Parts: sequence; structure tokens; C-alpha cells
Amino acid sequence: MSTPSRTTSASSPSTRAAARRGADDRSSGWRDRAGAYVALTKPRIIELLLVTTVPTMILAEGGLPDLWLVVKTLVGGALAAGSANAFNCYLDRDIDEVMNRTKRRPLVTGEIAPRQALVFATALGVVSLVWFAWLVNVPAAWLTFAAIAIYVVGYTMILKRRTSQNIVWGGIAGCMPVFIGWAAVTESLSWAALALFGVIFFWTPPHYWPLSVKFKKDYADAGVPMLPVVASDRRVAAEMVGHTVAMIVCSLALVPLAGMTWVYTVVATALGGWFLWLTVSMLRKAQGRGRSGPGAMKVFHASITYLTLLFVAVAVDVFLPW
Repeated sequence: MSTPSRTTSASSPSTRAAARRGADDRSSGWRDRAGAYVALTKPRIIELLLVTTVPTMILAEGGLPDLWLVVKTLVGGALAAGSANAFNCYLDRDIDEVMNRTKRRPLVTGEIAPRQALVFATALGVVSLVWFAWLVNVPAAWLTFAAIAIYVVGYTMILKRRTSQNIVWGGIAGCMPVFIGWAAVTESLSWAALALFGVIFFWTPPHYWPLSVKFKKDYADAGVPMLPVVASDRRVAAEMVGHTVAMIVCSLALVPLAGMTWVYTVVATALGGWFLWLTVSMLRKAQGRGRSGPGAMKVFHASITYLTLLFVAVAVDVFLPW
């Protein structure tokens, strides 16, 4: 009789190593695929939207709102924003393929098929609306629906490829989180909420146009008429200055409308003056009246700092005793 082999093929070291490699490949493949779906939602954009929501809820409450309500609103808002961004990736995949800045997005690389992206975007949107209606309130759910519709239909499908003012009116979608946050707390809106809406509305063009300046060639190659593509640097900078002035007015209108203290007033004035100086410097440079001025990306990053600190000031001011 032959002696049985001590090491069968199923338990040999080489087989076990191959099995481990296969398991690692499957785990890596799952993580890569999950990461691709997350990338569709543009998480960095979502972060900025949520930064404005919590201070708005604190102001609406006049103090710290119910923490569970805050969590529910943030989760619902992230789902809604993720849905809108995923729809945007699906509808703009032809543009994304042309632009260097976006050519590595999952729909361009083939990591995710268009049909899968469409199903994913729809599912996120439906879940976000049900989430708000069931766990927050109906007014917040309707405002969420409006935000998704404005971004997907208004901006992506209608405005983006047709007008240089696309980001101005399409930017309304980015203002909606303050309405949603206010309605989550009060089930209504107010003039104070409208002032916060105005801040973000007028902030959006001077925030986004510098990015469009940086990637002007990309947008031109893709046939997207962003203002920096179709207008002179002087006109772009001039419009940025005008929007910044209107943004500052809205930020200061919050003082009488919401009863803000002198602390917020000083912070809002200082931040507004700083950002206005940056945009005016851009204009002077474009007019040839300044040898140097802030670069487009410096203004872009400064706009994020401005909005973040302003809304932090909104939240902190509520708790001040004066």
C-alpha cells in the first residue's frame, strides 16, 4: 500500500498563499469599488455644505438644538448632496472625460458603469427624502427635494452648458442647506435664514470663478461657458467684487434680523473686508494697476476660510452673554 501524502494540495503552503492573495484581492477590490461610489458623491463638496448647516440650526434654536436632530439633519443632508453630485457625474461624464481635472472620476475610468451610477444617485435621493420626511419634518424634505432638483435639472442639465451665469443661478442649490437646517429646527423659514441664504448665494461666484480661472483651458476644451472662459479677467474680477460687496451686506443684515452681538458684527466686518481686499486686488491686477495680486487659487482657498469662519462666528455668537 502506498503511504498517503502528508500535505494535500488543499493544504499546501503554495495553495494557502494563493488563497490569501485571492482573499486580499477580493478585499481590495471591494474597497476600491466602495471608494469609487464615494467619489461619485464628491465628499469634499459635501463637507462645506454641512459646515453651514450646524451653525444655522444653532441660530434657529437660539442655543444648542437637540443633538439627535442635528445628526439626522446632517445625515439626510449628506445623502441628498451625494445624490445630486452623483447625478452630476452621470450627466456630465462626457465633459469629465475631456477635462484633466475630472478625467479620473469613476465614470470616466470605467470603475462604475453609467447605469450603476444612475441607480446609485436615484437611491441616495429617494432615501434622503424619506429620511427627512420620516425623521426630521416634511418642510425640510420638500426643501431637500428642491435642492436636488435645482442642482441636477437647473444647473447641470439647463444652465451649465448654456450660460456664463451658470454658477450664479445654479449656486442656489448650495444655499439650500441653510433653509433645510432652519426648517429642521423651526419647521418654517425667517428673514434671518434668508440673510444666510444671501451670504452663500453671493459668495458662490467669487468662490467658484477663481477655480474656473485656474482650469480655464479645461472648460474651454469641454465647451462649458464658465465666465472666465468667455469674458476678460477684468470683467471676472469686477463681478467678483460686486458679488463680494453684496455678500458682506447680507452678512451684516443678519445683525438686526437675528439680534447678533457686537462680536459677530466685528468678525463679519473683518472677514468681509479681508475678502473684499483680495477681490479688489485681483481687479487692480487685471486692470494693470497693480504689479502683483493674489493668484486665483489663493482667492479660492480664502473663500473657503471666509465662509467657515463666518459660520463659526454665527454659532459662537449665540452663546455669548452680551
